[in-house]
Amino acid sequence: QVRMVESGGGSVQAGGDLKLSCVASGFTVSRCEMNWYRKGPGKERELVSTINTEGATYYVDSVKDRFTIFRDNTRNVLYLQMNSLRTEDTAVYYCSADCRSELSGFMLKYWGQGTQVTVSS
Repeated sequence: QVRMVESGGGSVQAGGDLKLSCVASGFTVSRCEMNWYRKGPGKERELVSTINTEGATYYVDSVKDRFTIFRDNTRNVLYLQMNSLRTEDTAVYYCSADCRSELSGFMLKYWGQGTQVTVSS
C-alpha cells in the first residue's frame, strides 16, 4: 500500500528555517520523480521543487537559493530544507511522487496529506 506522510511544518517568523520530511512506503523514492507542491491561501497549487531519478533538481524561481530538495534513499524519505522563509511561502506543502508502474508501464501519481507552513512577519 502506497503511503506518503509529511511532517515538519509549523509556524515560523520571516527569515526562519524549516525542514519538511515526507516518509514514503509502498514504493521506492529513488525510482520515482519526487516533488514538493504548495497551495497558499487564495492561490493555485504550485510546483515548488522536483528531484528526478538521476538526482537532477528543479526549483520554482521564487524559492531558488533558499530551498533545497533531497532524499535519503536508505530511509526512503524526501526532504525540503526551507531557509530564509518569507511570508509568501505560507502554504500547505504536499509531497508527491510520479512513478512508473512495473506492471502496466503507466505513470502513477501519489500524494501526501500535506503539512501547513505559516510564516509571519
